[in-house]
Amino acid sequence: MQEPVAAVPVVSVSELSTVVPAGERLLGLDIGSKRVGLAISDETRTVATADRVLERERYADDLARLAGLCREHQVGGIVVGLPVSMDGTQGPQCQRVRQFARDLLIRIDLPLAFWDERLSTAAVDRMLIREADLSRKRRRAVIDRAAAAYILQGALDAMHAQRLSLKTAEDEA
Repeated sequence: MQEPVAAVPVVSVSELSTVVPAGERLLGLDIGSKRVGLAISDETRTVATADRVLERERYADDLARLAGLCREHQVGGIVVGLPVSMDGTQGPQCQRVRQFARDLLIRIDLPLAFWDERLSTAAVDRMLIREADLSRKRRRAVIDRAAAAYILQGALDAMHAQRLSLKTAEDEA
């Protein structure tokens, strides 16, 4: 039996900004082996807000819950954090995240882009210690959704910079 293929390809973040209709939100995912952190953008795709953490259960159930959340929040596209190593290589965890994303795309008809999440969890952890003064136990409870927001905000900022660059080029022409 042949495995189903995703109807929508994986796209770059710059392509994501053009294929998702205006006014539709983006969902950011920080996919881990035990939890999936979720963040959602506003309708203007300017601000990412940490949403929730899904405790991983059965693989198929995890995918079904995420597909349901995409419909619930009227998501137009997804940004998935890709855990690239510091030297730029993609190890086993990257492959697991890519496979999870491919399997999610089979269940939903949305464009998806990967975002390099190097040091995102470490940056969020430092921020939660320094600015929010959270204990280790409290940080553990929020770090995955905060990392998802950090990932999504990075992608949103890149899309915004691209739009500004295109607008500047058009204005100069």
